Amino acid sequence: MENENWVKVFSSNQEYLVEITKSILQDEDIDAVIINKKDSAYLFGECELYVEKENALVALNLISKIESE
Repeated sequence: MENENWVKVFSSNQEYLVEITKSILQDEDIDAVIINKKDSAYLFGECELYVEKENALVALNLISKIESE
């Protein structure tokens, strides 16, 4: 993502995990955007989740809590 106001906070090769994480962040009023970098012909690559810079720390803390459960 080229915009300097957005920061990557999560990525996975499993799109559903990125979608779930995005939903959790949005439940906490954190805007999130998914960039799908999968090659559709071969189904490899990752989906990346971005949030605005000012929300990055809160988002990373929430993601850490999710991953530790």
